[in-house]
Amino acid sequence: MALRKTIEGARLLFRNFAGREGQYNREGDRNFAVVIEDKALVKSMEEEGWNIKYLTPRDDEDEPTAYLQVSVNYGGKFPPKVVMITERLGKRIRTDLDESSVESLDWVDISSADMTLNPYEWSVQGKSGIKAYLKSLFVVINLDELESKYAEVPYQDEIEESEDDLDAA
Repeated sequence: MALRKTIEGARLLFRNFAGREGQYNREGDRNFAVVIEDKALVKSMEEEGWNIKYLTPRDDEDEPTAYLQVSVNYGGKFPPKVVMITERLGKRIRTDLDESSVESLDWVDISSADMTLNPYEWSVQGKSGIKAYLKSLFVVINLDELESKYAEVPYQDEIEESEDDLDAA
């Protein structure tokens, strides 16, 4: 029986948190791929039956890159916990993402990602394996140079809130 896997400092590929239909994706299927650089982890996951795939290297001297396709399912009893970590005015800010906002991860500049994956053991017509489902994901976003430059400029809603507070006083 396969156990949950936690992968830290990961790179994400083929992001489709929105569940867009495409050449390799049915409409509504949210998923992404995680690069697994720890060779011992790759070996143990392959032995357990996880569906590890490999990217062909660009240079002949390079080794193939191991990755795992991960499903993001909001239809079950226990939806995944997805958290985006950003920075403003030198403070880290934590934002929980739900089914309607998780698609923002398709386009952000990700610095690193830590995740826990749930295994789902399947068997169909004599074939079997383990499919990865996202349990939790914490994504750290790279700070944009201009965002950093203008971080002290308040947002419009922050100005309106402070004006409302003054009017109430």
